[in-house]
Amino acid sequence: MKFISALLIFSSILSFPIAAHAADVSGVPKIHDGDTLAIGAVKLRLSAIDAPSADQLCLNNKGERWTCGAAARDALIHHVDKKNWTCHVLRANRFGRSVAKCDVDGEDIQGWLVKNGWALSLSRVSHDYDADQKAAREAKAGMWAGAFIAPWDWRVRNKKTSILGAVKAPPTARAILLASASGPVAPSPDCTIKGNVNRSGVCIYHKPTSRWYAQIKMKISKGTRWFCSVEEAEDAGCRETRR
Repeated sequence: MKFISALLIFSSILSFPIAAHAADVSGVPKIHDGDTLAIGAVKLRLSAIDAPSADQLCLNNKGERWTCGAAARDALIHHVDKKNWTCHVLRANRFGRSVAKCDVDGEDIQGWLVKNGWALSLSRVSHDYDADQKAAREAKAGMWAGAFIAPWDWRVRNKKTSILGAVKAPPTARAILLASASGPVAPSPDCTIKGNVNRSGVCIYHKPTSRWYAQIKMKISKGTRWFCSVEEAEDAGCRETRR
């Protein structure tokens, strides 16, 4: 009986997720957007914050559309300037990325992103960066200078989402912001992969080299969407076209 109990305990230990064994990952990363990166073969998602995807659009302080997602990514790239990162892995998420808290030369990079208005505090997970978000909002930093919707609302196209920021948004702002990744023109030169839903309700993505790329018309009514990378398209549940 003791042997069986010990065996069950040992088996349960083996069944724990690998992510439970947190480790440090260090190196110069390849930055995909404001909160996702890769160091070598390790794909990382910054913890406790949410930055706009590279294809998300916002309104600037003049009420004009601008590529805030690409701006957040580029601001981060410029700030860290090919420096070495140290990331403490906390767990794995459902997309196979390692959720981690990272610093660069001792600076909490998540805090820097939120304080400069390039990401929001993910308060449902942690309140670590709530004060930084308040400071960014008061300073009208980054996205807070204009008008935008939260990255988590943008991804699911939540029509009831609040519009955030310092600018008094025009009546059409919600429609503009929610449709930003579905219009006829790619939101940035880096986001040229087309996604559409077929008759069976399956999301298919088409790279510029695919056979039917030119035939895919990007219309909001057809459920189309631009993606900035194959990884982003597959994270959204799409598969590559078979022809």
